Amino acid sequence: MAIRVEHELHQRRWGRNLGLGLILAGLVAIVFGLTVVKVLSLADIREFESFDHVSRPQIVSEDEAVQGSGGTP
Repeated sequence: MAIRVEHELHQRRWGRNLGLGLILAGLVAIVFGLTVVKVLSLADIREFESFDHVSRPQIVSEDEAVQGSGGTP
């Protein structure tokens, strides 16, 4: 029968590991929450595809293209 005595160093290390784990879990929760809010705020799933900061003419409607070019509708 072995007697285990936990050293004070182990307690401090466990406390640091717990703190770091909570911080990492918080960051994951923030990223997940932002993703859920972005996806749920879209009325149409095609809007999610269109917001990538790159001009893609195949997903722009004709009305938006005419208004954006300065022409009269």
